[in-house]
Parts: sequence; C-alpha cells; structure tokens
Amino acid sequence: MDVEGEMPAAAAAAVANGLGGDEATPAPFSAEQLDVEAYAAQYSGRTRLARLIFISDRCGVEAMQLEALRMAYDEIKRGEDTQLHRDVALKINGRLGPRYSVDQTWADTVNRRAEQRKEKLENELNGYRTNLIKESIRMGYNDMGDFFYAHGQLSDAFKSYIRTRDYCTTSKHIVQMCMNVILVSIELGQFAHVSNYVSKAEQTPDLLDPIIVAKLRAAAGLAYLETKKYKLAARKFVDTGIELGNNYSEVIAPQDVAVYGALCALASFDRSDLKSKVINNINFRNFLELVPEVRELVNDFYASCYGSCLGHLEKLKPNLLLDIHLHEHVETLYMDIRHKAIIQYTLPFISVDLNTMAAAFKTSVSLLEKELAALITANKIQARIDSHNKILYARHADQRNTTFQRVLQTGNEFERDVKSMLLRANLLKHDYTQRTGQRKM
Repeated sequence: MDVEGEMPAAAAAAVANGLGGDEATPAPFSAEQLDVEAYAAQYSGRTRLARLIFISDRCGVEAMQLEALRMAYDEIKRGEDTQLHRDVALKINGRLGPRYSVDQTWADTVNRRAEQRKEKLENELNGYRTNLIKESIRMGYNDMGDFFYAHGQLSDAFKSYIRTRDYCTTSKHIVQMCMNVILVSIELGQFAHVSNYVSKAEQTPDLLDPIIVAKLRAAAGLAYLETKKYKLAARKFVDTGIELGNNYSEVIAPQDVAVYGALCALASFDRSDLKSKVINNINFRNFLELVPEVRELVNDFYASCYGSCLGHLEKLKPNLLLDIHLHEHVETLYMDIRHKAIIQYTLPFISVDLNTMAAAFKTSVSLLEKELAALITANKIQARIDSHNKILYARHADQRNTTFQRVLQTGNEFERDVKSMLLRANLLKHDYTQRTGQRKM
C-alpha cells in the first residue's frame, strides 16, 4: 500500500509556558504502571484531588491505590475541605497507619475558622448591597464563591459566581465570571453550562488574552468530549494554542490536550484533515511532543502502519482508563479508530488476502473476518468475503453507469420543470386563472 507523503520531522519544542525545552514535564503514560506522583504533579487544586481519588477507586493495584490516597490526604490537609478529608480517611481505613486517620482537631479548627470567615463575608456583602456599589457587590459575590469553592461546596460556589453576572461592568469582569463558572461546572459535571459560558466569554467585544482563548478552547473540547461529539472535541483541542502551557492545571494538563485531541482526531477526522490539522499543525505538534507514544501512533496511523498504531493504543489503554474525563470514551474511541483503520486498509484494493491483513493488524483471521462482516453489514465497507479462500473482494461501483444514470435523471427533472413553467405561462397568457369570489356578509 502506498503511503501518501513523507513522515514529518519532529517538531521543534515550544520554549514558552512549559510546553517545551527542559521545563516540560515528561508524560507519565507508558506500558508500565502509572507513575501516580508524576501524573498528579501535572495538576493543581481540586482537579488533582479528584484525579487521585478517581485513580484509587478504579485501579486494581493496592500499592497504587494507597499511594494515590496518601497524596490526596496530604493535599487536602493543605486546604480547607473537611468533608473530603473525612471521605479520604475512610477510604484509607487505617491501611497507612494512625497518621492518615481522621484528624478531628484539624477539622474542628478549620470549620470554626470557616464559620467566622463566612460570617464576615456575608456582613461585608450585605453592606455593599445596602450601599448599591456594583463593583463591591461583584467582588463580594466573587469572594463568597471562592470561599465555598475552597470548602468543597460547589453548588453554592456556582450560585455565587453566577450572581456576579448582574454586576459586571467591563468585558474583563464578564470573562472572569465565565471562567469561574466554567471551572465549577467542570467539577460538577455540568458540561452544558461549560459550553454556554465558553460562548459567552468568546462573544465579549474586547480582544481576549491568548491564554484565555487557549483555556476556553480546552474547556470547550472537554465539554464536547463528555457529550461524545468527538469531531468537535478534536477541532477544539487541535486549535488550542501553545499559550495554554501549565496555566490551566486546575482543569487540564498540556499532555491531556495531546492525548484527547489525538484520539478524537483519529476516531473522527478523515485522512486529509488528519494531515493538515494534526500532523502539520505546528501548535498541536508541540503538545504531541510531550507524549511521544501518542505522537508515534498518530504518525503510524497516517503511514498505514496499523499494527504498530494499534499496539501503541493497547499500551496506553490501562492508563487512559484511569483518566477522569477519558475513561468512559476509551472503548468507543478505540473501536472507531480500529474500524477506520480496517476501512482505510481495504479501500485501495480490489481484493485483499485476509491472512496478510490479519498479520498487518496482529490479529487472527477468524476475528478479522467477524469484524469485516460487521462493517459490511453496517454498509461501511462495500465488499464480500470469500470465507473458503479467505479473500475479501471489493464491490466497486460502475462509475460510467452511475454517471449516465445521474445525467439521465437530471435531464428528466429539467424536462419536467420546463413543462411546468410553460403550462403556467400559457395559463397566465389566456387568463385561465381561478379567482376567489367575494365573501357575502
């Protein structure tokens, strides 16, 4: 099979915002067990905690589970979310010793301080509302939202951030409100709100900062991914600017942009889009450099090295199943990518030896035959299978006959339209029209 074009050379690493050079964090994706510490280091804030807890719930290795819980426990103690502290301590269940049990003294101190802080913020906000100072009211609601967010009361934080909308006086205020709502909505899993507020932020009249634009595209990509609109998600991720860097670590890491974007693109883009929007995309190439295995599987897919591509995917799969956003979509994306590879492999040929094809895909002939039969039944491959000789025969349409049929149909439609116009013209010429009579009162 001929390969279209040459394989592109490795992209020059981006030097800004943690996307290249010696400052880039190496991707923890490999065939080996996930490096929990390296993985968690890519994130900050509540998403680091959420991902660590998710890993502990999903992985089947106790050592990895306890490592994730230990890191989550230590991270929580540096914050103010006492409920999450209790939840993680219960998950640990004494397996890490007495130091990692519920620290009731710490929880009581944090709760007492939180009540005092909350009372102070409410009094300040009431004073601002009495004096009708819009900017102070907006900042008061923002402070309340930050307070609730820090203490894990996400629904209350969402309401407080939303209330700042009526008191925004500049485009900068609107963008800040949108970014706060997007952050909380992602953690609440309310991705409809994410899409809505990304649109609101993008519609502000002032020119947005490149970092804000990159954040909005990454958030929109997540929203499309969660709603299984993989092609739209791929477009957003591959259009995300290198300015993102590590500036959005409270939501997504640059390595995630590479992985999510590449998998969605492989599952949904056609060959020309894959070449122009992924492989030749300088911005996205910088993201791919952070995850070499993903970069290689994209290049292998485009070079029609499907066995190598699918092998890389299988190596990545265990770790991708531990990703908080991607785990639900791994099986669907993998199936779509595999089916697309099979379709592209068969497309140029009149006949294909199933033994050769099975070797290329590193599978058995019987399993490959079942996959091909399913694709033929779904009308995704125009072919028939010779099960005895193990050969796939393509059913290529007769282009000459199809062209003649299309021309004949066009001619018939043209003749019908002309006759209809002539009939109408003659009716008008001879004043042969139906007039509605006047209604009698």
